[in-house]
Amino acid sequence: MTDCGCEKARAELEEYLHNELRREDAADIREHVANCPDCQAELRVGVAITEVVQRACKESAPEQLRLQVLARIRDVQSGHAVLVD
Repeated sequence: MTDCGCEKARAELEEYLHNELRREDAADIREHVANCPDCQAELRVGVAITEVVQRACKESAPEQLRLQVLARIRDVQSGHAVLVD
């Protein structure tokens, strides 16, 4: 393995966080991050954001909002909705 460099590590950080990279590419990024304080900091921020989003996605929308969204979807699908900017 070779050090992939900061540019590649940062460009592929999102995919790395979600385990979407080939094994070899993930290993290159893991190796780079282990030796680069700046990329370690980027990874920590990425992990924190990912965890916050995952927690937020587990929460259910309030029932009234859910019903409004479903009604709007039905209106759009039926072709009777007026689109508003």
